[in-house]
Amino acid sequence: QVQLVESGGGLVQTGGSLRLSCTASGRIVSANLMGWFRQAPGKQRELVAQITNEGRASYADSVKGRFTVSRDVANNTVWLQMNNLKAEDTAVYFCSAVIIATMGGADHYWGQGTQVTVSS
Repeated sequence: QVQLVESGGGLVQTGGSLRLSCTASGRIVSANLMGWFRQAPGKQRELVAQITNEGRASYADSVKGRFTVSRDVANNTVWLQMNNLKAEDTAVYFCSAVIIATMGGADHYWGQGTQVTVSS
């Protein structure tokens, strides 16, 4: 069984910063693509940023230059550093990982979500 545990959400003012963290645990052979999605009220879940285990990162246009995704491959951990936050960044942020577990092939796992609220 694989679990993704997130931390780091909260309330911040416009222009502030937050750092999200997510660690995958369980019977993991390898965690490949890891990243973050978000879902605002009434909207679809969208990709924010993701990073391969070779360190190649990609970002949604709306967060380029403000957010940075990074990871520790050995410890199956991914972070999202969010700077210059805007009201439109308010959403529930979900950790995402494509993981090969010992009992099967690659599968897509999700964290439980962490709320990020940016107040103006």
